[in-house]
Amino acid sequence: MIYILIGADDFSLREKLAELKRGWGDEESLALNTTVFDGRHLTLPQLLNACNTPPFLAANRLVIVEGMLGRFEQKTGGRSPDFEEWKKLGDGALNMPPSNVLVLIDGEVAGNNPLYKNLVPISEVWHFAPLKGSKLQQWISSRVAKCGGDLSPQAMRLLTELGGEDLGILANEIDKLCLYAYGRRIEAEDVRQVTSYVREASVFPMIDAIVERRVSVAMRLMHQSLTEGMTPPYLLVMLTRQLRLMVQAVELSAQGVSLAKRREQLGVSPKYPIEKLVQQSAGYSMSRLVRLYEKLLETDTAIKTGKWKDELGLDLLVAELCCQVHSKKASV
Repeated sequence: MIYILIGADDFSLREKLAELKRGWGDEESLALNTTVFDGRHLTLPQLLNACNTPPFLAANRLVIVEGMLGRFEQKTGGRSPDFEEWKKLGDGALNMPPSNVLVLIDGEVAGNNPLYKNLVPISEVWHFAPLKGSKLQQWISSRVAKCGGDLSPQAMRLLTELGGEDLGILANEIDKLCLYAYGRRIEAEDVRQVTSYVREASVFPMIDAIVERRVSVAMRLMHQSLTEGMTPPYLLVMLTRQLRLMVQAVELSAQGVSLAKRREQLGVSPKYPIEKLVQQSAGYSMSRLVRLYEKLLETDTAIKTGKWKDELGLDLLVAELCCQVHSKKASV
């Protein structure tokens, strides 16, 4: 069986993957029979070999591939792997043992992606688009109810503004709010007390330190954030989001979009310090920001595939970013 899990809502995607795993046997046995690949560098023979390996003392074998579909996205000037060879994946996957499951995970994938189009007819596809409006509010209500809480309409509005489209961050804040307001309804003031924009704004000096090659300062700020309660995945999400906003800010600036319009098009809260974002982005070329963003994505993949432990991955990321930025400084 082939499953395709794609979309920008990585949090819901991971929850769905966890749900599917629970249906494929006990956690310990499945873990011993799970292979995770970084799809950006995977070859077809490697993948088919894993798909055809029977499970060992378990009901199922699970093969997870992250980021492979993205290799076949049509990009100007880019090079894609030989699709004629990869067309064989469909037949190969259909012929794998019935006990084996192949899961392909990726972000947004275009409908004209050749590998995606080739596999859709023989796969179960789940698309996780970012939640907005009433759907986001329903998700918040459900999440609060699961932890035994309740919240006021004003608190709902603030949480919707704060969380935006990143459900991982929002789930983390809801868990803390439920503990903070244990036994009573969550009010707007609770949201203001527990969830601060200071935490989000603290990413600015860390990125400043990275791009200015102040390794010790960047490391200190990162570990200070961890000490203050940020988890490594949360911090990585915040850094990735910040770089993504900077890339978008540079694009909007080049188009001559006004500051007010930039806030609207970026989709940030009225309280978000967009002036700081514009100031921080102005000194960086697009190519420089893209390199930083790609390094963040590489670290995210390395952590999710188990190549690096969370905190080690962040340490290596900061060190590499500082060196990378310095070595490319002349191109800015």
